[in-house]
Amino acid sequence: MTAVIRDLRLDDAERLAELFVANREFLAPWEPVRPEEYFTAEGQHRVVADSLARQREGQTFCQVILDPDGRVAGRINLNNIVRGPFQSASVGYWLAEEAGGKGLATAAVAAMVALAFGELALHRLEAGTIPENYRSQAVLRKNGFVQFGYAPAYLQIAGRYQDHLLFQRLAPETRS
Repeated sequence: MTAVIRDLRLDDAERLAELFVANREFLAPWEPVRPEEYFTAEGQHRVVADSLARQREGQTFCQVILDPDGRVAGRINLNNIVRGPFQSASVGYWLAEEAGGKGLATAAVAAMVALAFGELALHRLEAGTIPENYRSQAVLRKNGFVQFGYAPAYLQIAGRYQDHLLFQRLAPETRS
């Protein structure tokens, strides 16, 4: 099977900027408001460099999502990695509109779950979606995530604090 995710690299910045420009309107309801610089190759170079620096510190784990032709079609990250007794992280991802509906997000989350519970030895993954993001909720449910909470005014998305449904998945050996 063709890889659906791979490590994020600095040379992905230009392609990511292209995707953000092409998908700006599509992603707007699901993303924080971004400064104009974010949509440039230079801005994405800074975002990627910062992500990779946080990865070296063990705070995050960054991948890109690949389409069937091997082109970058989005990103998926484990954010806020906490070690010690918690061994947990938050999953965040986005996918270009043209790549949607083909199972790529589902496959990318599955691959990230495998990495998180395998190589990274995490115990728990969490993800949140605004209540209207049915597609993302379906991706999470297909990957064994279950809703465990509702967080009012949880995160600033599209310029305002919005409620979120909270999902989690535990490593297989810790499920009861």
